[in-house]
Amino acid sequence: MGFGGIPIQRVSESEAVEIILYSLEKGMDFIDTSRMYTTSETRIGKALKETDKRVAVATKSFARSADGIRRDVETSLKELQRDSIDLYQCHGISSQEEYRMITSPGGAMYGLLKAKEQGLIGHIGITSHSLDLLDKVLDDGLFETIMVCLSFLEPAAKDRILPKAREKNVGVIAMKPFSGGVIEAPEIALKWVLSFPDVLVIAGVEYKELIDQNWNAFLGEYAMSEAEELKMKEISGKFDKNFCRRCDYCQPCPSEIPIQFVLGLRSMVKRAGTALLETPMGKNMLEKAVNCTECGDCMDRCPYGLPIPDMIKDNLTWMNES
Repeated sequence: MGFGGIPIQRVSESEAVEIILYSLEKGMDFIDTSRMYTTSETRIGKALKETDKRVAVATKSFARSADGIRRDVETSLKELQRDSIDLYQCHGISSQEEYRMITSPGGAMYGLLKAKEQGLIGHIGITSHSLDLLDKVLDDGLFETIMVCLSFLEPAAKDRILPKAREKNVGVIAMKPFSGGVIEAPEIALKWVLSFPDVLVIAGVEYKELIDQNWNAFLGEYAMSEAEELKMKEISGKFDKNFCRRCDYCQPCPSEIPIQFVLGLRSMVKRAGTALLETPMGKNMLEKAVNCTECGDCMDRCPYGLPIPDMIKDNLTWMNES
């Protein structure tokens, strides 16, 4: 089990440093963050300067070019206060077009290969919400790790991705074990995802009691009781028709709305704070979301039958009221 670096943006710097150090005392030795997570890298860097524990550090970048990701690597090294970063990932690759962009000459992957040759990073990974894309990534064999959504609300990767990753000897990092905070039964959620061998689970938290809760689940038994199985089915049934699985089958949107991100706004703000909405990415999402024409193309493509235009409106209303 690793430490996810999103929620520590919501607390003070001293609290963030304290919770990072507490997680390391419990036994965690892997920390994941991103250039996108505002103050997260800086706070992790300050915490790591206060301990001599061996910690594997991973971060990631939305840059798609070699030059752009090189700049981000250098910034990450400065913010994390490290001479090298154990794992650097191409963040949020959502389409075949983006994948071609980062793997073509001059793309981000080549910037990371150069950084690896120079000893600035140890390994190269990729993160995506698209199982179709990750399936191709595994076939191509260009990346050493993948990061994929894995929870009992989003279980598809267990059959489509995990077996092939093991076969290809590619490391798997499971993100969103609570489906972005939607699952409010953390012990059950962790039991489910931790039961898969050779998978590193990252859970982002910002309070000591949550660290204790997650670590106890990690150390415990993963077999479900009958009551837990029933609770899991109850939660799955509740969200079956109103939860975005981030598969991107709804794309492309005629209005260029990044649908999965807009539908995930509530959980993203819950984890990262309202500062996310002031970032260029956050502003762009909201500006495009208001242009929804309710054409229905996305609903025609959605394999889960979600009422996507209504969900977009609900999220925009929630944001305005908040």
